[in-house]
Parts: sequence; C-alpha cells; structure tokens
Amino acid sequence: MAIYASTVFLSAFLLFLVQPLIAKLILPWFGGSAVVWNTCMLFFQILLLAGYAYAHWTIQNLNARKQFILHSSLIGAAILLAPVLPPEWLKPSGEAAPILPILAVLAVAIGLPYFLLSSTSPLLQAWYSRVHNAAPPYRLFALSNLASLLALLAYPVAIEPYLPAGYQALGWRAAFAAFGLFCIYTAWRAAQVAEPGTTATEAPIEVPAPPTVKDYLTWITLASLPSMLFLSFTSHLVQNVASIPFLWVIPLSMYLLSFILVFDSDKIYRPMVFRILSPVVLGGLLYGIYISDSDTKIHWQLGAAALSLLVFCTFCHGELAKRKPHPRYLTAFFLMMSVGGAVGGFLISIAAPLLLPGYFELYISLVLFGFASLMLLYRSHWATDILWTAAAVGAIVLAVVEIRSTSNGVRVMVRNFYGSLRVQDSTSGEDKETWTRTLIHGTINHGLQFLSDQRYLLPTTYYGPNSGVGLAIANTWQMNHRVGLIGLGTGTLSSYARKGDYYRIYEINPLVLDIARNEFRFLKGCRGTCDVVLGDARLSLERDPVQNFDVLAVDAFSGDSIPVHLLTKEAFQLYFRHLKSPNGVLAVHVSNKHLRLGPVVERIATSMGMKTLEIDNEEIEDAQVFSSDWVLVYRPNSMIADIPLVTSARTAVAARPELRTWTDDYSNLFQIFKRE
Repeated sequence: MAIYASTVFLSAFLLFLVQPLIAKLILPWFGGSAVVWNTCMLFFQILLLAGYAYAHWTIQNLNARKQFILHSSLIGAAILLAPVLPPEWLKPSGEAAPILPILAVLAVAIGLPYFLLSSTSPLLQAWYSRVHNAAPPYRLFALSNLASLLALLAYPVAIEPYLPAGYQALGWRAAFAAFGLFCIYTAWRAAQVAEPGTTATEAPIEVPAPPTVKDYLTWITLASLPSMLFLSFTSHLVQNVASIPFLWVIPLSMYLLSFILVFDSDKIYRPMVFRILSPVVLGGLLYGIYISDSDTKIHWQLGAAALSLLVFCTFCHGELAKRKPHPRYLTAFFLMMSVGGAVGGFLISIAAPLLLPGYFELYISLVLFGFASLMLLYRSHWATDILWTAAAVGAIVLAVVEIRSTSNGVRVMVRNFYGSLRVQDSTSGEDKETWTRTLIHGTINHGLQFLSDQRYLLPTTYYGPNSGVGLAIANTWQMNHRVGLIGLGTGTLSSYARKGDYYRIYEINPLVLDIARNEFRFLKGCRGTCDVVLGDARLSLERDPVQNFDVLAVDAFSGDSIPVHLLTKEAFQLYFRHLKSPNGVLAVHVSNKHLRLGPVVERIATSMGMKTLEIDNEEIEDAQVFSSDWVLVYRPNSMIADIPLVTSARTAVAARPELRTWTDDYSNLFQIFKRE
C-alpha cells in the first residue's frame, strides 16, 4: 500500500505545484494576469479531462502488460523531453491574441508531464484493485486531494518566497523523475498479476452491472456543481469583499477538503444530516448576502463564505461518493467526475465573462445548486422536499434582487476576461457643477470626471495637482513634453497635456479604451497629442523604439490587485530605457488597501542605483481628489531631486533592507501585507 500511497501523493502534489509555478514563469511574457490565469486554468482543466479519459481507455482496452509498456514509455519521454522552463523560442511577439500562444507554451513546457500526472490517480487505483484482488481503493483519491491541498498552501507560503522560479522548476523536474520511477514500478507490479480467467482453476468472476446513462448524468451534475460554486465564490470574494492576493486559496481549500472528508471514510458523510443542513445553510447564506454591506467585517464575510462552501461541496461530493460504482468501473466514474469539473470550470471561467455583463455567476450558481439538489432528492423525504424548495425559490429571489440592484443607475456595464466595468453618474443635488461620472472596475474607482463643461478637464481622484504624478509632470514640464502612462482608466492624466505635448498611453483592456472614448471626455479634450497603445504595457515597451519620456507613470491595477510583472527589476530597467537621461522621472502608484508597495519600489530602485521620493497627498473633497501614495524614481543627478515639490507630503520611502529585490524570477507578496 505504501508505494501506491506515495506515488498518488507525489503526483497530486506536483500537479498543484506546477500550476502557479508555470503561470509565474510565463507572466512576464504575456502580461495581463487575468488572461494568463484564466487561460492556464482552461489548459489544466482540459489536460485533467484528457488524463482521466486516457486512464479510462487504457484500463478498458489494454491488458496489464501493454498498459505498463505504454505508460512507462510516456513517462520516460516526459522525463527526458519536457523542459518545464518555457523555451525562449516560444516567446511571443506580443501582436497576436494571447490565448493560443499561452496554450502553445504550456503544451510544450509541461503538457506531457501534466497529462501523465492527471491520469495517475485513476490508473493507480485500478492497478491497486487488480494487484489486491479488487480491494476498495477510493481512499487513495482522498489522499491525492490531501496532497493537492498541501501543495496549494505550501507554494505561496514555503516555496515561492524562498526559491527563485528557475530553481523551483529544476526541483519540480527532479521530483517528477522520482514520481516516474514510482509509477513505472506500480505499473510493472500490476503487469505481473495474471489476467482474470487465464487459469483453468480460476472460478468464474461475477461481472457487476455497468453504470446507466442516469448514473453518468448524476455523476457529472454532482461534480459540476461544486466546481461552479468554488469558482463563483472566488469571483464574488475578490470583486465584492476584498482584492486580497491569494484569496482564491480559501474557496479552493474548502473544495479539496470536502473531497478528503467524503472519500477517506464512509463514516464522515451522513446523508440525512447534510441533506437537511445544506438547504438551511443556503438559506442563511442568501439572507447574509442580502443584508451585507460595505461595513460588514471582512473576516465575517470570509468565514461565512468558507463554511457555506465547505457544507455545499461536502454535500455534493458526499452524494457522489455514495454513488461510486464497483472498482471495475472506477475509471469511468473518475472520467465523469472530471467532465463535471470541466463543465463547471468552463461555465464560470469562460462562458460567464463572455455572456454576463457583471459578476452574477454566484447568484446563478446558487440557483442551479438549489434546483439540481431538489431534483436529485425529490420525494426522498418530505422534510428535504420542503427545505430544498424553499432554498431554491429563495436563491431565485436573491438573484433577481441583486442583479437588478447592481444594474440600476448604471449607464454602461460590460465585462471580459480582464474584469467587469461599470459607468455610473452621480447627479444628486441642484448644483450641476458637482455632478460626476465614475468608472468602477470590480469595486474600485478607476476614474471620475465632472460633467460640467467648465470642470470636465480638472484632474481628479488619484491624479490631483499635488499627487505624486501631478507634481512629477508639473516639475519636469517643458515645451514638447513627453509623458508615458501605463494604465488608461478614464484618461484623467491626459488633462495635464498642453499644446505641443505628447502623451502615449498603454492599456491592455480594449473595453477600457472604448469606455474612455465614448463615456468620458478626457481623451477628446486633450490639448496635446494623445496616442493609446493596446496590449500589455511591458510587451509594448519592449517593441517600441526609445520614447525619451520626461515622465512615465505606472498605474496599471486590476481592482486592487497588482500586476507583479510590472513591478520587477527587469521591468524598471525597461522603463528607464524609455526615460530621458538624466532628468526623466518614473512615477509609480502604490496606493493599496492590503499591500505596502513603497518598499518594493525602493528596493528595486536602490539595486539600480536610483533615488526614490514618496508623495502622499491629502484628500480634497470638493475637487473629488482622493488621497494617494506615489513613489517617484529618478537618477541621482536628476534635476527633480533639487526641486521643492510643494509639500509636507514629500518623504523618503521607508526602506526595508530585509526585502529581496523583486525580479521576474522572484517576488513575495506575504512580506508586504499590511498587518493593521
């Protein structure tokens, strides 16, 4: 048993370890963390389904000896040929849409190893069942989920902060080689067992009845619901609770924990208890969502979400485990589970951004969960019929109320893989000079403009005249001023342009550009020349000829989360290649609810021999100027070092020498969390 347990554990651990590792390695190539992560998840789901399908086909169509030869050959090829580190020849030009190039890089770098790791759990359970005469093997599935959970928690806490990505890749490849040897050995052991029915003295084996179409559909449904729920909970938490890095770990941990609980022992899942508890918890969650507001403590919201998700996933996976077939059909069972997981993932990760204008998938998922559970358990007990009917109806009511509430008063609401955008007007009060229009990305204000003709070109929000970027522009201005902006928002910073100035704005999200042009007037009213370059800023800057910017502002945020690939030493070296020497200034927006980004910028600047200055401006309510934190980075001999930049807010950046310089190979978000 030990060899099977070790192999399954190692395969699942490596499976979940390589996901954040490979995404981190390719992030600087493609930028736009949203599209990179979504595409990676699509790739992983496809290969997981392919791995389970391969396991099912192999067990059903090949004898044990041929299984051993085929699988051993594939493992040997993966050990020898898979690079893990993405090969340089696959680095994109940046001109094509990123999804297909990302899939190509993933396929070459880790496609075969990931495919084989995905097939391990059902294959080893089938081999274990064969060697041990069909002993129940399902606890190995619980073990694989435990390993997945440990890898999920270990990577951001114990691996990423201490090992550069290159060493992580080498270590992963060595561990994969060890896994390969274990797996080959287990396949060889299965091949040594005689085929059933090959000896004259062997008693006839009673073949259990095969699963029906209804069984297959039930397995798919019970697997797809938890997949939809944990992904939609993740979207809801990130967009409506807090954009905290690694917040996605909480829902995924609950999802994996439910697998561990129900497949490790038949005694943990009590059907009648969870059939009553789940609709009760669903009703409580619906009420909690309805009454919650921005003042509700984050830990209460996270706790309620985690507990509810654990109950829902345990219910679905418990009902799934209760319906598991004879070990002879276990590969078909796992294949249908992977189909269900892929269906849920596709609906939330791919279909929802394409079809829904806002983050409504949680409400829709809860409706589907309530009605699917009602149909599954209908007439099994009068109490469950009443409770699930009430819960399903309540989910519909909440969905209608919340979607209508979100949509009311909104001029524009659109969404794509980069997030959800809303434009809404504030026209309360008789004084039309105070009326404004706002762009909201998720829950974060990404720009605001006065609607009156007299005030529409006033710089607002994080970009007021006394903000770091406002002071940088004012104190470097000369005729034919050149300014680069990473992140468009509403185009507020273009209001600083004067006749003869040139502003070049880099924006990754085409929907943001459409909104800035059609709903706001900053770009239309720009008094200089203003060009917008679509695509990831870093890739665009790599292609651009030297721009000789007087100021380059980095303000590319998705909600409140940060694009790490724009805050590395390699990125800063690229920025300074485009800044005038010696007086060009890099202005980095470091306002953040959860992270202290100033010391990160200071460490990078110090490693490059640059100087830093932190500007923290005060809020001006009547002018709709928010308080903001900016760090200015400049060369030691820059003229701006001698200019008194107005202000009591001018301070040195708080240095933290213990921080390592962030590079494309290393970053550590945990070290810069705000503790208070």
